[in-house]
Amino acid sequence: MVLYSLPSFPSLGEKFPFSSTWSEQELVESMVAGDKYAWIEFHTRYSRLICRCITMVMGRFSGVVSGEDVREIFATLALQLLSNDMQKLRTFDPNRGNRFSTWIGMLAIHASYDHLRTMRREPLRATLAEAEAMPCYHTNPFDEVERREREQILADMLESFSAKDRMFVALYFDQGLDADEVARRMNISVKTVYSKKNKIRNRLERMLQSDAMAA
Repeated sequence: MVLYSLPSFPSLGEKFPFSSTWSEQELVESMVAGDKYAWIEFHTRYSRLICRCITMVMGRFSGVVSGEDVREIFATLALQLLSNDMQKLRTFDPNRGNRFSTWIGMLAIHASYDHLRTMRREPLRATLAEAEAMPCYHTNPFDEVERREREQILADMLESFSAKDRMFVALYFDQGLDADEVARRMNISVKTVYSKKNKIRNRLERMLQSDAMAA
């Protein structure tokens, strides 16, 4: 496909020698000739009409009209007018009884329908906000690594503990059993459970502080 390059726009402060008195046919002929001021006049005259046509179609069939959709369809229409040495633009014939404004409005409507058909062929996509709010039922890999590191640190610290103390840590801190159940399984009193809990916790805290100071 051969694309016709849109003429460069005038620099800031440059006087625009176009006139709103141009007829539609004169405007089209100037656009085909590559007159940059004619393209500016085209945008001035018809951009609102094009946007209204796009919004009308999108609002009727999709319910929600985003500025991004309007810009995309507008850009597609502009590309169609420029493609293949402006072949589509050259097909406009005022002798067929159509005004250029009516013709360009119909092109905008057709481009909007084409955009809707393309959207139907694409799988439904959630918004970024919906994706962020989507619950995840899998473990976060970073959290999993952190959990394993904590378990390894605790295992290293418990090596110096007695077998009975390690059993207590497994039952009370790891499995989360209540004091009565721990007392029953270890054949000790509930009072001893709370006493042992405090002693083990204080010992672990001292070991952590010592390691931190050594580091």
